[in-house]
Amino acid sequence: MKLNSTKELALMANAIRADIIRMVNAAKCGHPAGPLGLAEIFSVLFFSEMDFDPKNPQKERDIFVLSNGHVCAGSYSAMAHAGYFPPEDLLTFRKFGSPLQGHPSRKYFPFIDNSSGPLGEGLGIACGYAAALRLDNKPQRVYCVVSDGEHDEGSTWEAALFAAKYKLDNLVAIMDRNYIQIDGTTEDVMPLDSIEEKYRAFNWNVISIDGNDIPQILSALKQAKDCKGKPTMIIAKTTPGKGVSYMEKNYKWHGVAPKDEDAAKALSELAAERKKIEQE
Repeated sequence: MKLNSTKELALMANAIRADIIRMVNAAKCGHPAGPLGLAEIFSVLFFSEMDFDPKNPQKERDIFVLSNGHVCAGSYSAMAHAGYFPPEDLLTFRKFGSPLQGHPSRKYFPFIDNSSGPLGEGLGIACGYAAALRLDNKPQRVYCVVSDGEHDEGSTWEAALFAAKYKLDNLVAIMDRNYIQIDGTTEDVMPLDSIEEKYRAFNWNVISIDGNDIPQILSALKQAKDCKGKPTMIIAKTTPGKGVSYMEKNYKWHGVAPKDEDAAKALSELAAERKKIEQE
C-alpha cells in the first residue's frame, strides 16, 4: 500500500504513534520515546519509499535493517498497517509466545531482515546485505535505521569504514539523532557532535534533516538515490516522545511504559492531533 500525499503519510505516522502507546501500555514494559520520535521515518519508509510485498514477503525486495531494535513497536505497527499481519496482533507485543518480541527476532518473525538486541550490530548487517546485492548485480536497496547512542560502539565505525571502502551507494542509513539514551543525553554520556563531520570524514554522503518533517525525509531519500559512489547517512534530528507532551525530549521515557492514566492522556493528545491533520 503506497501513500501518495504528505497528509496521508502524516496520518499514518499518527496511527503508528497511537499503536506504540497501546502496545507498550498493554505490555507494561518497553520503549516509547524512541519509536514515537521515529513515526514519520517509519511511515515514509514503509508507505512511500521501500519496495516490498507483504503477500509475498520472500520475493526479491528492498531490505530493512532495524539496528536499534528496542524501537520496534514503531516498525511492528508499520508492518501491521502494511499488511504483514493483522493490526489486532500488535497487542500481543512482548507477551510470551508472541512473534512480536521486545527486540525483533527472525526465529519468531521470519518476515524481518535482522534479529537485534545488542546495539551496534545493525550497520554491519546492512553493509553485508548491500555488498551481497552488489555482488549479485541486484537493483534492490538497503535501508538501515540506527540510533545515535549506538555510535558509542566501535563496531558501528568499522561498518562505516567498510561501506565507504566498497562504495555501497545502495545503502541508506538513517540515524535517529534524538540526543537521548538510557542514562541521559548522548552529549552527557559520550559526546557525538559534530556527527556530520565525522561521517563526511569517513567518506559518506551526509544529509541532515528534521526527522519529523515528512517533506524533508522524502527529499533526503531522493538525494540518497541520486548519489553514486558513496553510502548515504541521513542524520534525522527527531524529538523523542514526539506527539505526547509529557514525554517529549525527556530521556526518562526511553524505556518506561506509560501507566493507564498516562496512556489515556497520550491517546487523547494524539486523537486531537489526528483531527488537526485531517482538517488541514
